Amino acid sequence: MIVFDVNQTLSDLAPLAERFGEVGAPPELATAWFAGVLRDGIALATTGEIAPFADIARAELEWVLRPVVGEEALPDAVRHVLDGLGSLDVHPDVVDGVRALRNRDIELVTLSNGAASIAERLFERAGIRDQFSRLLSVEDAGVWKPAAGAYEHALSECGVDADEAMLVAVHPWDIHGAARAGLRTAWLNRNGAAFPSHFAAPDVSPVSLVGLAAALA
Repeated sequence: MIVFDVNQTLSDLAPLAERFGEVGAPPELATAWFAGVLRDGIALATTGEIAPFADIARAELEWVLRPVVGEEALPDAVRHVLDGLGSLDVHPDVVDGVRALRNRDIELVTLSNGAASIAERLFERAGIRDQFSRLLSVEDAGVWKPAAGAYEHALSECGVDADEAMLVAVHPWDIHGAARAGLRTAWLNRNGAAFPSHFAAPDVSPVSLVGLAAALA
């Protein structure tokens, strides 16, 4: 079984930078905003707490946009950026890669720090919803990845042991968490970066999902 991360791994967040520009903020602020969302969610996980992705995303967006757009324009600016989350597309390699993996009779599921409904709409737009047997969210696990409980929730829901599952993600911290939970791991290295040496190394490092399907052959 392959367990996919969703945000940035399958969904392409690049268009959100355009939305930052459209509300008068520097487009590069989108990267800092999303990093802040992950930071705060993971910080809560370290204390055994959880908050919905949407709530953290909104609060962090208000934090970074307020000094740029001002208090009066803030509500509309936040709404405009967040609306973009619901209209993202998948990365160019995803459709072919997902179909190639399913053609190898591998069960595909997701485990996202975001809501399962976001993945649902993303896959429906891409025409690949039928390729996934389950769309799981950490909201049902009670803790964000990379806490072990998030991965254990996915394994329990799917009725498989850790050594029967592989996590696929672009985030090194997600790879590390899954490895420590006993899963095999595939780091999607789309940017040609070096994997951080302080994390547990991935089992494979394909540059695309099509490459992963070929590697697993």
